[in-house]
Amino acid sequence: MPHSTVSLFENTAARPLADKLRPRILADVVGQDHLLSPDAPIGRMVAAKRLASMILWGPPGCGKTTIARLLADATSLYFEPVSAVASGVSDLRKIFDAAANRRSMGQGTLLFVDEIHRFNRAQQDVLLPYVEDGTVTLVGATTENPSFELNGALLSRCQVLVLNRLDDSALEILLKRVEKDCGRPLPLTDDARAALKAMADGDGRYLLGMAEELASLAPDKKLDPTRLATFVQKRRPLYDKTQESHYNLISALHKSLRGSDCNAALYWFARMLAGGEDPRYIARRLTRFASEDIGLADPQALPLAIAAWEAYERLGSPEGELALAELVVFLATAPKSNATYIALAQAKSAANEYGSLMPPKHILNAPTSLMKDLGYSEGYQYDHDTAEGFSGQNYFPEDMDRQEFYCPVERGFEREVKKRLDYWAEIRKRKQ
Repeated sequence: MPHSTVSLFENTAARPLADKLRPRILADVVGQDHLLSPDAPIGRMVAAKRLASMILWGPPGCGKTTIARLLADATSLYFEPVSAVASGVSDLRKIFDAAANRRSMGQGTLLFVDEIHRFNRAQQDVLLPYVEDGTVTLVGATTENPSFELNGALLSRCQVLVLNRLDDSALEILLKRVEKDCGRPLPLTDDARAALKAMADGDGRYLLGMAEELASLAPDKKLDPTRLATFVQKRRPLYDKTQESHYNLISALHKSLRGSDCNAALYWFARMLAGGEDPRYIARRLTRFASEDIGLADPQALPLAIAAWEAYERLGSPEGELALAELVVFLATAPKSNATYIALAQAKSAANEYGSLMPPKHILNAPTSLMKDLGYSEGYQYDHDTAEGFSGQNYFPEDMDRQEFYCPVERGFEREVKKRLDYWAEIRKRKQ
């Protein structure tokens, strides 16, 4: 709420605990010392009384809105909050007009845009001249990666500052503030207290909401973790299937598989399921992994991936998730090779480089007399008629040197494939 509209009766109204315990100075904000300490970026700005426009990027409940309010107080700027969900271009123009009037009277404006990633390109473009000429100092808050959601022109005019999710020590400070406010400890065993912080999953606002419910309980009986779980709801994991967390977790799963760490891979797999990811998407990515990162090092990887995918389709959740979990373990523990992946990329590059070269005539069929007269099929050697079952003939275009795209590794089944290729290479060399 802008300072000029604070109600005289605000202090007498019932207020949520999260609002009541909101920090009054920047030093009271927990978990963000890397930004707020005297030698940190925001700390230096506040000390110099020169605030740059910025984007605060962090998970829910880490203090973005609180920091923006306190920055306005600390630098004597008028605090103008807007929601990117509810505000349009016309609303912004009214705010800029008012800010220009305040500026003419020596009063600066901090424009706080909550969920700034929800502004479309036109709305973002409207901000640019007013941020650039100093009519407003922009502080945007977002839970999404700004490089994906904000246009380059706006990002170039703002510092992007990353806020941390609140760790255990920061959440403990918040719980102690709750207990100080209500004048008694929360009715929790030590294990339940730890479980409560785990349920919050780094979200301070969510933790304070749960603590407010617990503070209303009779203090004579402490809740253990089991009773706590029946009393409060666990915060749903931070996961948006269309945004950065989606790509971060699938990347973590893929790289854990590639690194042959089945335990880490199972963890990221479980995290994606807990976040509501479609198991079919995971199955598709696991199938891709089987061909990209294992390939012929274990020829069973791809068939097993298809089988696990089909098993999930038949069983559904949660039973079918076990088939995918088995696949995760198999892929993580299988020998790895990207030789086929690299070979295909190199073959595509050669195809683009050499253009439309004809195959050598001796490997072309000659179904017509004309084609026979032109030399099609002439000189072809039927491999099965040779002693080794291998003719060693050239199958590349005549105007192209022989290429070696596929280089199997000395791991898993590809070790056997390499022996075959070396054997045939030796025969080919002898017959040339």
